Amino acid sequence: MKEKDFINIIKNTLKSEYIGDDCAYLKDLGIVITQDSLVEDVHFKREFATPYQIGYKSAMVNISDVCASGAEPKYLTVALSLPKDISSDFVEEFYRGMKDACKDIEIVGGDITGSDKIYISVTAIGTTQGRKISSRKNAKVGQKVIVSGNHGSSAAGLKMLLNGKRDDKFTISHLMPEAQKKFSEKIATTQKENYAMMDTSDGLMDALSQIANESGVLLDIDFDKIPYDKTLEQFENYKDVILYGGEDYQLVATTSQPDDLTVIGEVKPGLGVKIGSEIYTKEDVERKLFNHFEEKQ
Repeated sequence: MKEKDFINIIKNTLKSEYIGDDCAYLKDLGIVITQDSLVEDVHFKREFATPYQIGYKSAMVNISDVCASGAEPKYLTVALSLPKDISSDFVEEFYRGMKDACKDIEIVGGDITGSDKIYISVTAIGTTQGRKISSRKNAKVGQKVIVSGNHGSSAAGLKMLLNGKRDDKFTISHLMPEAQKKFSEKIATTQKENYAMMDTSDGLMDALSQIANESGVLLDIDFDKIPYDKTLEQFENYKDVILYGGEDYQLVATTSQPDDLTVIGEVKPGLGVKIGSEIYTKEDVERKLFNHFEEKQ
């Protein structure tokens, strides 16, 4: 089974209205809340990343979820499970990385346990005061599709790390991503109508597909308008790297007020994601996405 299959089982079992977006929006409390986990040898390898970089990324991926909701990130808690060979220096550098990623976001607690590998679980809380909160279900026909930043850089960085290369702009993009706080704030504080927004943790195409299918619309995308580092064209399948490569932690949104933001397409009647003359269904996209639960051959 795939991750999304398990999520659907959980949603159907709990019958919860809060499950489905990057964050749960608890309107009665005026907050959003999210939780993300990183597992050694699935999300990171100690041979590639320093303890500082692991801590930095662990914070950023959760801050990004809060940004995707449109809320202002405020607090984190951290649960850290560590094997016996971990030193005190690792723990100190890990939390230095988290602290530097957080800046004015406060780490307010957590838990430490023993385990066979490193397991990191972070909960992030954001305030909704003065913000209009997003949902993947909010895309409307006539809105523009906008994005932040470059796409495909993190996936290129992972490819380089796996090939023994490091310390270039792509590997830094992979090891130390940046949550798009300013983009999120601009959207959430200026929108007068409902809007959809999601981060690209699982890839640009995943975010586009999820918004399209949750909203029941077609996102008509002009590939040539998607921002990316032109040196990605060194890869034979560079378009797939841009569309399906995950962990850039950029934001995708739909809005009728794009202002000076980067527009890559338009919301139209239909269902799915259209690029050029081809329409990609939910199933088309999911076949090409990374699956945490895929059996190893």
